[in-house]
Amino acid sequence: MTERQPLSRADFEAQIRDMERYYHIHHPYHVMMNNGELTQKQIQGWVANRFYYQVSIPIKDANIMANCPDQATRSQWVQRILDHDGHGDDPGGIEAWIQLGEAVGLTRDEVVSQEHVLPGVRFAVDAYINFARRADWHEAASSSLTELFAPKIHQQRIDNWPENYPWIDLQGYRYFKKRLTEARRDVNHGLEITLDWYKTREQQEKMLKILKFKLDLLWSMADAMYMAYILECPPYFNLPD
Repeated sequence: MTERQPLSRADFEAQIRDMERYYHIHHPYHVMMNNGELTQKQIQGWVANRFYYQVSIPIKDANIMANCPDQATRSQWVQRILDHDGHGDDPGGIEAWIQLGEAVGLTRDEVVSQEHVLPGVRFAVDAYINFARRADWHEAASSSLTELFAPKIHQQRIDNWPENYPWIDLQGYRYFKKRLTEARRDVNHGLEITLDWYKTREQQEKMLKILKFKLDLLWSMADAMYMAYILECPPYFNLPD
């Protein structure tokens, strides 16, 4: 049996970018959000649940660094942690997300306490942290390439939310503006690692499955929120008090 030839670097990158069709920008929850069709409660639900993902990102990245023996890679990857946790005069992305929560009408305590986080969202995010902890660091790094598709969704919010949701305080958009540049920088690094590491066709196809796992995870988070806030069937809704 003839071994299949690996994809060229350009074709491999093209297949990675083509995975955008599975990105949660196409989920009904995000489509409704972009179209201005969500209520304040539904926006608040998304912000409160997404916070659990935000606070988990630096934990995920710390796990990748812990498994990475390459100093040059660690010296670049650590910036992701600093971007979210904050450093120097930059309070960081987590703080910016808390401010987004306040901008949509939640209290700081509501956001930080994670009291609104749905079980499905928590389960999905925890699965991602566990993957980053146990996987080869190259594979865990590759899973971060969903960031390839993030600038588009951030730009949509910056462009559409002020008109669609005029009740949101404009200070809340700082996180999205911040990530426009950070995500592009992170993508360049993650893409370089990925294109350099996966050489055989089998390895390349494994990487695409890893990226699909991450995309599935993000979609599942949106599923949980759609069930709770759009269909109004939160966890255990059918059980007596």
